[in-house]
Amino acid sequence: MMPARSRTHLLLIPSYNTGWKLPQTVRGALEVWSPVWVVVDGSTDGSDDSLNELLALYPDDLRVIRLPRNAGKGSAVFSGLSEALKEGFTHILTMDADGQHAASHVSTMMEASINRPDAVIIGLPQFDDSAPLIRLRGRRIANWWARFVTCQSDIGDCLFGFRVYPAASLKAVMEATAWARRFDFDPEVAVRLVWRGHPPLNIPAPCRYYGPSEGGISHFNYYRDNVLLTWMFARLLLGFLFRLPVLLPRHLRTK
Repeated sequence: MMPARSRTHLLLIPSYNTGWKLPQTVRGALEVWSPVWVVVDGSTDGSDDSLNELLALYPDDLRVIRLPRNAGKGSAVFSGLSEALKEGFTHILTMDADGQHAASHVSTMMEASINRPDAVIIGLPQFDDSAPLIRLRGRRIANWWARFVTCQSDIGDCLFGFRVYPAASLKAVMEATAWARRFDFDPEVAVRLVWRGHPPLNIPAPCRYYGPSEGGISHFNYYRDNVLLTWMFARLLLGFLFRLPVLLPRHLRTK
């Protein structure tokens, strides 16, 4: 089956030290969609070298952007996003490089975005037994806060990075804050895009956590990243209170 090709919807994969999972993920993406861009966020493990073969096989479908130093997922997405807008793309789908997100659902996500270009298409993770219990509990807390600071909007999972964004609005909300550059990227931009008036649309998507023996590599730091999320929601709470006179009437109109 030939991959779907688009001039408006780009598949963007940020990657940092993802090991041999990276070419596996990129190959899976190329089999279902074109174009695919990979933003290598200052990787030091040589994983981006493994993409050279794919670049030769898919010269018109794959692009690799290499950043000189690691600056975080949000920064990597922002770099790719800025280039995508210059080339006329209107939407980007972000997909993790570690294999957690299923390439088989890329077309479903893109189709939903094409039908609802104003919406943020949010993957709603369908976890299997590989998901760590402590991560699931943490998600419940984060999702409660995300819904609270958006007047109970339907953000199904604020931490799941498998999404399709309206590109111009994503760039605008990122330019409006110095944050949302690392682990706080996914939840913060989801909230800020809802504040901006983009409705969330949840699409169920499978999610698998790979262990070290399966090539899984996690850069999540429980202390550092939970502190970052706590500070993020504190800032968003202040922003929510400031925007409440606008958000509350909008919420009541949609009831």
